[in-house]
Parts: sequence; structure tokens; C-alpha cells
Amino acid sequence: MSGGSYLMESEVEARRLAEQARALPVHGHLLTTGLAPGMRALDAGCGPGVITAVMAEVVGRQGSVLGVDLNAQRLAEARAHCAPLPQCSFLQGDLRKLELEDNTFDYVWCQFVIEYLPDPAGALAEFIRVARPGGRVVVADVDALGLQNWPLSPELEEGCRLFVSALGAAGLDLYVGRKLFHLFRRAGLEAVRVHLTPLWVVAGAADSRLINDWKQRFTTLEPVVSPAFGGTLGYRVFCEQYLGLLSDPDALKYSVLLITEGQKR
Repeated sequence: MSGGSYLMESEVEARRLAEQARALPVHGHLLTTGLAPGMRALDAGCGPGVITAVMAEVVGRQGSVLGVDLNAQRLAEARAHCAPLPQCSFLQGDLRKLELEDNTFDYVWCQFVIEYLPDPAGALAEFIRVARPGGRVVVADVDALGLQNWPLSPELEEGCRLFVSALGAAGLDLYVGRKLFHLFRRAGLEAVRVHLTPLWVVAGAADSRLINDWKQRFTTLEPVVSPAFGGTLGYRVFCEQYLGLLSDPDALKYSVLLITEGQKR
């Protein structure tokens, strides 16, 4: 993960991140936004390297992918995961101040990182700086993560409001996805496009992967969020209600991913 406070950090977070990445059609997202064979690409905030490996498969042996992350443990996991791919390399660093030369990469990818940064525009400026003229900058991030559900009781709706508010106070912006187009335009990128794609759609009861993903989120975030619920007990009641909604065979749950891409002049 990038520089800044990563609220989801825990011993089992690498597994959750990897499973989340594998559940998404990342290969298609990369192709749609311009990654191609032979390119020199950057995976900014690479985490355990699952997407880095997919990028490496796209660019092939004639291309290269550099994964950058601040967390040494994540980088160790990424290096192990990408060991069979000689076109991959890794660097420990802060996305807000990349120790990389200007005009270096044909394609810069960043997923699920900007939401954690206090200065998204500053990180985007770094992505643009290291991209070559004509290169692509692509940021994929959440918008209203897990809040598009129906039916939603007034009690659970209020709990979701408290949950989002507490995370916002801690520096996590669950609505950052909708803000990226504006940031890209203000940063001077050209041909800016936005792709809206499901993060998940659950018409009925959620599967075990999504249930476990949310259990892990809730457990990791408890120290940060529980004060907004008056303590641990109130927070855990909310968590059980939300997990119950995910398991409800008569309820619709969905979340969206916004992928914003632009071209450097």
C-alpha cells in the first residue's frame, strides 16, 4: 500500500487483498484502459502483487512492470508472488513522493489506494510526473462502498451513516471514486474517461468470500469505528446487522468501482 495510514492493515490483510483482486476482472480493466504488450508500466500501491502479475502477463517479456508500495511485508509477498515473472521488479516507496525519474512509464495504474490518502491531488500529480508524454494514468477506486442496499432499515441506515462518518474522520474517503474525474481534468490530463463497473452485485444471499471479506473489514476497523457507536457493543450490533443483510436471500446488495483514465500531454 502507499504512504499514509492504511486503516485496513492486519496480519491477514494480504490474503483479503489478494482474494479481492482475484475476484475482479482486472485483466479486462487493464486492456480497456490502454495497457498493451511491450509497455513499461507502474503498479502504484501494488500490495501483495496480484495485479502486478496480471499487468506483467499483459506487457509480456518485452515490457516491464514496477510495483511500488510503502509496506515491506506487502513487497515481500509481491516479490514471492511474481517470482516467475522476470519483467516484474519492486521498490519500497511513498506514492506521494516517488523516487522515480520524470517521463518514465507508458502506463500508470493505481487501485484501492487514493481513498486512503489525505492529498489525492498530490498523488495524482506524482503519477502524471512519472508518466511519459502520451502515457496513460489510470486510477480505480470505490464509490460509496457497500452502501447501495435494499431493503435497508432506518436503524441500519443510521449505522451505515455512522460507519462512513467515522472512517471519513480517520482519513478514509469512501466517495473518492466520483471525485477522480474532476481531479484528472484539473490536473491537465487529456481524453479523460470514466468506466463504471461492479465491485460486486449480490441479488440474494452473499457467498462466503464476500461475507468473510466484510468480517475482516469490520474486525480490523473496530478500534477506529467503534467509538462512533458508543463502544464495542454498539459497533458489533451494527456489524451483525450488516452481515445479516448480506446473507438475506430477499435483499439486493451492490457496490461500484469507478475507473478513471487520462492521457498525459
